[in-house]
Amino acid sequence: MDFLRSDEQRLMVDTAAKVGEKYGLEYWRDLDARKAFPRELWQSVCAAGLAAAALPQEYGGSGLGMLELAMIIETLAASGAGSTVGQLFMNNSIFGGVSIARFGTEEMKRAYLPKLASGEMLFCMALTEPNAGSNSLEIETFARRDGNGFRINGRKIWITGVPEAHKVLAIARTKRKDEVSRRTEGITMFLIDRDREGLTHSPIEKVGTNTLTSSLVYFDDVWAGPDEIVGTLDNGWRELLDVLNTERIVTAACLVGTCDLALRLAVDYANTRKVFGNTPIGAYQGLQFPLAQAFAQSECARLMNYKAASLFDNGLPYGTEANIAKLIASQAAQLATERAMQTMGGMGFAKESHVERLWRDARLFRFAPISEEMILNFIAQHNLKLPRSY
Repeated sequence: MDFLRSDEQRLMVDTAAKVGEKYGLEYWRDLDARKAFPRELWQSVCAAGLAAAALPQEYGGSGLGMLELAMIIETLAASGAGSTVGQLFMNNSIFGGVSIARFGTEEMKRAYLPKLASGEMLFCMALTEPNAGSNSLEIETFARRDGNGFRINGRKIWITGVPEAHKVLAIARTKRKDEVSRRTEGITMFLIDRDREGLTHSPIEKVGTNTLTSSLVYFDDVWAGPDEIVGTLDNGWRELLDVLNTERIVTAACLVGTCDLALRLAVDYANTRKVFGNTPIGAYQGLQFPLAQAFAQSECARLMNYKAASLFDNGLPYGTEANIAKLIASQAAQLATERAMQTMGGMGFAKESHVERLWRDARLFRFAPISEEMILNFIAQHNLKLPRSY
């Protein structure tokens, strides 16, 4: 296995670093305080060709892969954004890019992917529901047939980036659960306009990730045409899994970048802060060991995420690796941000030190987009072949 980066990969990472330096810690602290969408940053990401790195060249992409996209996201997160920058890539490069590039019609690809690449069009995905949570097969949103199209009714929760989105990847049942022999049947993906009649949304007040709104979304007889189906009618579950598992890769990447950033801030502080005599506090093992532990975990998550991305790029199964990477990365980011705050003492609790934002934002990813408990269930059942526990 080759761990050396190619010239093309180094170029993409260098480009991401330059974009990230332009939008550093102060930029993100200001956006967090104002709860403002990072539009300028995203336009620069798109202008540099980073958002569409994994999209085919014929549709405005760079023709690279998920591995390069993970490297880009890590770099941007480490430059000052922290984990919330990953949500921009989830919404657009994954929910928009992967779903359309892999399962969309040729008309969809030509109409939407170049606009995704340029930043002209933004996306989000509406999957999670109040009564389903992580059990996506229990979603109740239903698309009933109406002429040659469908009318969607239902509600979703914790949907990211709705106000700014132009298109919503809406996941609905097109067959009732009592009409199918397997729960995975009757799931369909639709790509519809966010401002379509009958689709409404309201924000949820939350602890962190303030630069992207999380919303309740309501579908009240929302029209979806036959040309707005992404993938296979009634059999979109397996296709949806590719969207969800690549989301895991993006999540792990932004968390690994968060570890890099939090540890850098902690080390810089620890090397200059002196409390007892002339010895910097960074010399104390009580501070060193937790930071070193977070670094070790983060590096393991990084490598597992690269493996998952490489497997995806080569058309091989990658679900286990993507889930493990997300699991370890979320725990490493929680440890890194928590211990960075502890290293700084009272200053770690001050907004000017930036770590508190990283801590708030990273906490989300212990249970989103999938909880660590559900990942452990998956590993126990599918990799260890233990009985299903839920």
